[in-house]
Amino acid sequence: MYSTAHHVYAGALLSLQVAVFWIAGLQTAWGMPEFARRYSLSCAACHSAFPRLNKFGEYFVANNMRLPNWKDSAAKIDDDFLALPAYPPFAVRGQAYVQARDGKSIDPLTGATDSATTDFQSPYLVKLLSSAPLSENITYYFYTILAEKGANSTALVEDAWFRHADIFGTGIGMQLGQFQLSDLMFPREIRLPFQDFMVYRMAGITYDRGVLFDRDVGPFELAFGLVNGNGINDNLNINSPGYRRPDKMFDNDNSKTAFGRIGTDFGPVAVGLFGLSGKQRSVAVGNAGLDTGVRNTDKRALGLDLSGDFGGNTYWYVQYLWNAWDGFLDADPSRDYRWQGGFAGIDYIPSERWAFSLLYNHADAGDLANTDTIYEGIDMNSLSLTASYYFMRNIKGVAEINFDFLGEKAKTGTYWTGHLTKENYILFGFDAAF
Repeated sequence: MYSTAHHVYAGALLSLQVAVFWIAGLQTAWGMPEFARRYSLSCAACHSAFPRLNKFGEYFVANNMRLPNWKDSAAKIDDDFLALPAYPPFAVRGQAYVQARDGKSIDPLTGATDSATTDFQSPYLVKLLSSAPLSENITYYFYTILAEKGANSTALVEDAWFRHADIFGTGIGMQLGQFQLSDLMFPREIRLPFQDFMVYRMAGITYDRGVLFDRDVGPFELAFGLVNGNGINDNLNINSPGYRRPDKMFDNDNSKTAFGRIGTDFGPVAVGLFGLSGKQRSVAVGNAGLDTGVRNTDKRALGLDLSGDFGGNTYWYVQYLWNAWDGFLDADPSRDYRWQGGFAGIDYIPSERWAFSLLYNHADAGDLANTDTIYEGIDMNSLSLTASYYFMRNIKGVAEINFDFLGEKAKTGTYWTGHLTKENYILFGFDAAF
């Protein structure tokens, strides 16, 4: 289900590395430290540099987040029909930063401007994570954000799913729950830079609720899924049958979004093709595109991802994504809109203490340019440089600088939209898991 290199002998290699790590008896923590406590393995077993996965880490994920000896770490209960973790399987990840940025907060309706030059982003986020095998084939995983980006007294569930590794003995895996569609390509949660893979957020292919099926067929990785297609926030109350009904409809329309990916290796390069087809709500007339319309409009996306490494300590990755949003704006329902974007990155890990990253984000608003809506802001052209110093395998100091190459755009329509302010920033802080 992830964008990993496919190997015919993956199972044999997994078993061999498991044996090697057990013989070595490594004892320090993983990026998801719950797995470290369960299996007594090091960060270095699964991570090139926390949180970036290495080949073994990718196999661990593909193996339903478990090792073959997973039952040895389960509670000793005299019941073969019950597999419980020996202790509550929780881990914590926390991030804290100080950021200075060349940017302004601009109200798109009034043009009112507030200075936003420095910020103590501590905590930036605190996450509670949990995962454990529950049967020979079923694993669960979830994490909850307890505090994020200055908003306290809130909790937000992001990843939350069950996965069956072998439905009806077919070799097909099934994942049901809440997850990111973009995880099929490059999972955002394991990137080294603070800067995001922005095109995934702009295209709306991050968190959603649905089902995902995956299977390896020869040299190919195949995945196909269906999701609500409206993210994790939009829903409707069920209120027409009567009074105080206990549930909600998590989907605010009757359509589902279909998506999938096929991946394989061409020599040392892993290649994947992604496709998506579904519906999304239109954007109402006026208010700079901030209000949702009432029409369901067609949405499609095509993506190409490539990745590889140079010499084992330098990793590269590239993503391109083309998007078609038909009849998206109520101001002109007959018009179809096309836009595209992507990113490219290099991670250089010269030692266990240091990791250096370069991430380039680019997006072109295409037909959405000059529409006097916030979607003009899809335009992006930035380069992020990141240095990470590891005090221990599970805690690092981070320094990052972002260069915005787009010029500031003057207001051209009724509203204050588009690239009105620069996005340069410099950031320092900590990232830890325990």
